Amino acid sequence: MMVAAIAWRNIRANKKRSIVTVALISLTTALLVYSSAFMDGSHNKMIQAAVEIYPGYLQITQRDFRDNPSYDNLILDTGALHRLVEKTAGVAAHGARFETFVLYAAREKAVGAMLTGIEPEPEKLLSRLHSSLVKGRYLTKDDTNALYMGVELAKRLKVDVGDTLSFIGNGADYSFAADRVEVVGLFKTGLFDFDGGATFLNKPYFDQMMASTDLATHYVVLPRQPAAVEELAAGLRQQLSRDYRAESWRQTMGGLVEAMEVDSIFGYITLGIIFIVIFFVIMIYTLLTVFSRIREIGILRAIGTTPGQVLAMLLGESMILSLLSVCLGGLIGGALAYYFYLNPMEFPSYEEQFKQYGLAVTSMPCAFEPLTILRDMAIMFLLSLLSGLYPIVKVNRYQPVEAMHHV
Repeated sequence: MMVAAIAWRNIRANKKRSIVTVALISLTTALLVYSSAFMDGSHNKMIQAAVEIYPGYLQITQRDFRDNPSYDNLILDTGALHRLVEKTAGVAAHGARFETFVLYAAREKAVGAMLTGIEPEPEKLLSRLHSSLVKGRYLTKDDTNALYMGVELAKRLKVDVGDTLSFIGNGADYSFAADRVEVVGLFKTGLFDFDGGATFLNKPYFDQMMASTDLATHYVVLPRQPAAVEELAAGLRQQLSRDYRAESWRQTMGGLVEAMEVDSIFGYITLGIIFIVIFFVIMIYTLLTVFSRIREIGILRAIGTTPGQVLAMLLGESMILSLLSVCLGGLIGGALAYYFYLNPMEFPSYEEQFKQYGLAVTSMPCAFEPLTILRDMAIMFLLSLLSGLYPIVKVNRYQPVEAMHHV
């Protein structure tokens, strides 16, 4: 207790030095907390947007479909699959999709695009297709030749809500399938490639046109707890036959996951380089401040203070200043992260760069995760202690007489 009291007295007696130390470490801590929050938040936004807009958190497909996405590898009994998933715990919604590609023709324009038969009501929960409506209406379970189309594709075909167009493609039995459909709604998800090449029909009507009754290319499942998607996928794999595979978004969107991981690695490498520099800045500053107190330490040693007590006093000062600094920096960085979590930053001038990720959204929120903030504060606390350890140990090696005569 006496060593702590002396350490606190020394901190108060040298206010200027203490304020500079606290300011340096707290600003560094705030920078680390905020940088981590922004990087995690931007990655979460990209992943969430990519997963929830259409692909979904969990997909069931025929065993070989991903390697060979053809009509030879379809889900052959969606009714049985529906009953199996329905009785599985932890499922919030589920539904079948049949994806194929067709050629659309409207006036002088002809464009190839993806045509998907969906179950309109479950799809409201499985994806953001319903909430992405910008004009017209969404599909209903009673629709026949009603087409729901991406806005970018509508621009390419020069059609609007109420217009009709024709399509031709292959049915599930490899026969020709063709029909005229009416555009009833336009959607804009923010994924440029998707909005420029996706269309949807009510699956019962789609099945009539494509001879795909009780067939599907994908069966999409929404977990009650998205964080538990891996556990749900593992549970479904145990129930499904060997003809099917259940995969979470981490497998179905492996490219995106790898891109985010690589970006995170480079982000943390950049932060690491910055903080190595900051570490040495703090260490040099601590070295200068400790060396300016050599005479003071020599007097303490001369009156009987042991090297261990001097070491404890200096370490006590360092710990108190470090603790105050990281708490202040954590509060500042956490407050900034929370503010930008509620009010995402807008980057309209970077729209073209975001398009490279397939995103039209240019707002990026910070992640506000108290455990991550505490982790960053702990890292800075250890760094600040380590940066001061060498100067403290070095100055404590001086003999009393040598220290007292130090200039």
